[in-house]
Amino acid sequence: MSRPRTPTSGLTPARRLTAPLTAGLLTLGALTALPAAQAHAAGSVVKVTGGQGDWQLTVDGSPYTVKGLTWGPSPADADRYLPDLASMGVNTIRTWGTDASSRPLLDSAAAHGVKVIAGFWLQPGGGPGSGGCVDYLTDTAYKDQMLAEFPRWVQEYKDHPGVLMWNVGNESVLGLQNCYAGDELERQRDAYTTFVNDVAEKIHAVDPNHPVTSTDAWVGAWPYYQKNAPDLDLYAVNSYDAVCDVRAAWEQGGYTKPYIVTESGPAGEWEVPDDANGVPKEPTDQAKAQGYTDAWNCVTGHRGVALGATLFHYGTEYDFGGIWFNLLPAGQKRLSYYAVKRAYGGDTSHDNTPPVVSGFGVEGDAGQVQAGKDLVLTVRATDPDGDPIAYEVLANSNYIDQSKQLTPLPVTDLGGGRLRVTAPDRPGVWKLYVKATDGKGNVGVETLSARVVPPAVDGTNVALGRPATASSFQPSYGDCPCTAANAVDGDPDTRWASDWSDPQWIQVDLGARTAFRHVQLYWEASYAKAYTVQASDDGQNWRTVSTVTDGNGGVDTLDASGTGRYVRVNGTARGTGYGYSLYEFGVYS
Repeated sequence: MSRPRTPTSGLTPARRLTAPLTAGLLTLGALTALPAAQAHAAGSVVKVTGGQGDWQLTVDGSPYTVKGLTWGPSPADADRYLPDLASMGVNTIRTWGTDASSRPLLDSAAAHGVKVIAGFWLQPGGGPGSGGCVDYLTDTAYKDQMLAEFPRWVQEYKDHPGVLMWNVGNESVLGLQNCYAGDELERQRDAYTTFVNDVAEKIHAVDPNHPVTSTDAWVGAWPYYQKNAPDLDLYAVNSYDAVCDVRAAWEQGGYTKPYIVTESGPAGEWEVPDDANGVPKEPTDQAKAQGYTDAWNCVTGHRGVALGATLFHYGTEYDFGGIWFNLLPAGQKRLSYYAVKRAYGGDTSHDNTPPVVSGFGVEGDAGQVQAGKDLVLTVRATDPDGDPIAYEVLANSNYIDQSKQLTPLPVTDLGGGRLRVTAPDRPGVWKLYVKATDGKGNVGVETLSARVVPPAVDGTNVALGRPATASSFQPSYGDCPCTAANAVDGDPDTRWASDWSDPQWIQVDLGARTAFRHVQLYWEASYAKAYTVQASDDGQNWRTVSTVTDGNGGVDTLDASGTGRYVRVNGTARGTGYGYSLYEFGVYS
């Protein structure tokens, strides 16, 4: 997905790597042999006409404002979704890659009166956090390959009535900061934009009837295009919360070409303040819908220069990024879907619209949610059409392990807007989602974060600060040394980590023969699938007080009664290919 952000933003590398949508949106693939030429209906002639500050896009001589969305589904599913797009008033979709698989999408788009901004992907695309570094000064093999490949597909589709224009690259001027720094970064940015111009020249030679543009993630890329890419017909930018500042940047930059906005919408993860749990506070559904409305108003407000937009994103992905940006995750329509439809002049007079969630919270302290315990969530929602509302709660661990998956949590509706779930059993900051559905294909979604902590245990932790030993420990690797003492220091940010083999053990010396009733183990991601808890009076002869054969990580709070000076966790089967790793090993009297 796009990550519009200036290099001087102070954004941390970890935040930059948190991408709400994946590169799976792109249909790029390996270079494919050119298919046999096929007869096409006559393509449109698309031009940028007019002069400084008074430009317009024309299609076959008629004015054309881009009312668009970025395209998420498979090209093979185009016939399924294009009628819906057309009903929204959408006249344009944008893609990131063009190859043999693009034909069904182009065919369906043309059949439904929609045109395509057909993309060509260049490395390092996708802005901050993206990979695929290329040396644009010296890598002639890569450049020659792209200079041959892109015009082949232009030749194939230039007469297709579905083509509006060609778009070379996506956020690579900004993305080059992942590969280079200082003076070399400047040289690479000049070389990249010079290469974009080489591609534009090649495309124009094959197809003089469609404009060529290039997208980047922030208007700071435009001076490079202005200097090095005179053959571009117009500029393009991805801009979200800052989209209303693009006009001022264009005016102050002294540019002599118009532009389109190729991605926009509500504030992204990289643009919002952190919440009380230290993670980006996701805008509400109502704020997101307003974000699309505001973005479109700012684009259309720059008359004669901004030629339209493809807002982000007509996607059905149902994950962390999909909930943040998609207009219809899992095919269910949101407030944002209808906001875009209204902006583009679609008829909403007979639409049944989504439930509106006006409040979502946690009973108690959202910064101290006990792992694996009952958690009550509060929801305020109404349906504009009076439809009954059904609720679903989901959890996501992106801020713990970068997973984008959403996991449904079983829900008990307590009435009065109170929903009871079982909290995740893995400590850390979780995103929780409530879905309010109306049974008519619409959904309202709200999110919050909750910091999950190990559950309280009755009694005193008699292992805290006591001497601990282990069968092995990792002396260095990442946050290590990870000695046995780290598991009994009371600090959930330090850990013991073993060698990557079975069996392994860790034991604590309580100092004297002591009766205990509970053992709590707070596992890192490398957990034990099978283990025993044992007690000993002499550290040699062990009695098993608890056996676990189905461990799944997180926090294990065991009713393990015993007596001994020493208590040991003896791991016999690892849950991962790594070793055993414990943040905390508590023994409670």
